[in-house]
Parts: sequence; C-alpha cells; structure tokens
Amino acid sequence: MENLPIIFIACRIFESLLSRYIPAELKNRVTFLDYGLHRIPKQLNKALQAEIDSVATPSLIMLGYGLCGNGLKDIQAGIHTLLLPKTEDCIAIFLGSDEAYRREFNAHPGTYYLTGGWLEAGSDPLKEYEKYVEKYGQQTADFVMDEQYKNYKRIALVGHSEEDLAEYRERAMQVADYCGRWGMTYHEIGGSDSYVRRLVSVATDLSQADDAFLVIPPGGKIEGWQ
Repeated sequence: MENLPIIFIACRIFESLLSRYIPAELKNRVTFLDYGLHRIPKQLNKALQAEIDSVATPSLIMLGYGLCGNGLKDIQAGIHTLLLPKTEDCIAIFLGSDEAYRREFNAHPGTYYLTGGWLEAGSDPLKEYEKYVEKYGQQTADFVMDEQYKNYKRIALVGHSEEDLAEYRERAMQVADYCGRWGMTYHEIGGSDSYVRRLVSVATDLSQADDAFLVIPPGGKIEGWQ
C-alpha cells in the first residue's frame, strides 16, 4: 500500500483550502468536481463513482467529501483504496472536526454556513434566488426560497483567519442582508484547517489514520457510520 499512487478527488468548495496543503509534486493528481452535484445525491454518487472508476491503476484515492446526504453511500472502491473524512457534513471539515461541528450544531441549530469555498463556487441563498428569478420569475422564486430557508435562524461565515473573514465578509453580508427576510442574523465563526491538513497528511502516510477517517480497502464500499 505504501507504493500506491495518490489521487485526490474533492468538491470544488475545498479547492483553495486543499491547494494550500497538497504537496507540489501531487498537485497534478487533483480533480475538483462541481459543487452543484451535492444537491442531488444520486448525481453526486454517479459522478464520483465514474471518476473513481476512470483511474486505471490501483491507487490510494483521497475523497474531499463528507457523506453529503448519503451522496457517497455505496460508492465502490473497486481496485483502489479510498480515504475520506468520517463526517456527515462537509462543514465539519471547515470547522476542524466532526466534534466541533456537532457542538456548533447543538448550540445553534438552524444555521446556514458560508465559507470562501462556497462563495467562490457561487452557492449561497442570494445567488440561488437570482438564478430562480431568471429561470422562473420573481413570484415563483420567492415561494421556492421561502420554503427552503424559512426555518433557518442565522447565517454564519466560517473563516480560518482574520484575512479569510475579511476577504469574504462583504459578499457574506450581502447574502445575510437578503436572508434577513427570514429573520436570519449574521455571525462569523473561526474555523480550523486541522481536518484538511490531517487528511492530506494521512493520504501521504496511511498509518496515521484514526477514527476521524474512513479507509475503504479494495473491493469494499462506503457505508453510513451512525
């Protein structure tokens, strides 16, 4: 296993973050998939499986995803070894651990999270609204958005440094201003890059894997862990 080539396949929201830590000699082995795939888990599953199956040589494939609404459930390793974070939601990766995410979730349910990666990928309620208006008209767009977001209580920008927060604050506050229609309040949270750093480190030395990660051997598949 030590001699397996290392491949990275991740959601595009992690592009800027992962790019900081992937070794220079491995940067040409990275594929980022469209963030929009997560909206329909079956489509994410199909696209990710196709990407894994396209790798002809047995490899260690690191997946930059959480379980994503069961979008990764039943993904087949095939001839490869798969490595991924053991978390339901990718926000845990931005916060630094699944435990940090659960603490935040329990303390502040009804939070919509923003990160630089999401904003760069063009995914936020304001962007969604603008697309719906263009496609369906304002009345339908208002109805769809109200049904989707009416139960959220706050919107939180997650950054790993003051520089991160400052870079994306203006856009995040524009989104928060729109989300005020549902009474959401704006907050900022200091996240951690420790999960991403460990994920890359484990990919280069699988012996470091602990219960924060899933390692799927050749012939295995990803299953839920709750």
